[in-house]
Amino acid sequence: MGKLSHVDSANRPTMVDVSNKIVSEREAHARSIVILPAEVLSQLGDDEIVTKKGPVFATAIIAGVMAAKKTHELIPFCHPLGLDSCKVSIAVEGNHAVIDCRCKVTHKTGVEMEALTGASIAALTVYDMLKALSHDIVISETKLMSKTGGKRDFKRDR
Repeated sequence: MGKLSHVDSANRPTMVDVSNKIVSEREAHARSIVILPAEVLSQLGDDEIVTKKGPVFATAIIAGVMAAKKTHELIPFCHPLGLDSCKVSIAVEGNHAVIDCRCKVTHKTGVEMEALTGASIAALTVYDMLKALSHDIVISETKLMSKTGGKRDFKRDR
């Protein structure tokens, strides 16, 4: 097992020093899957579900972007990043709401946590806005799909 990057030589938690890293373009794509029960899917029309709280997917997209921008406020050792781009999309595939968050930055550190946070908060927003229809909604997974830039690239097949 490799050394953890957020632990110093005395085994204390610490923020990674990126001062000597090279600025480069970095991108990350994260995905969350929300499983929607039949009573929720029956409300779907024109790729959106509208509740008393408003348009669910449109609101979740906004929440995901807002969350990605505030990742450093939520996760203790994340560096504050001025994102160059953050795009959240939601597609219904069968009984799954597939939430993709793609972030891009030109910086000394990557944007995986921003993409994961954006996808996660979008999924939580979908749950929050639909829970009045059913508590059988399941956020089944959130995972990094790909990242480029930095020490090594990563790509998940699915």
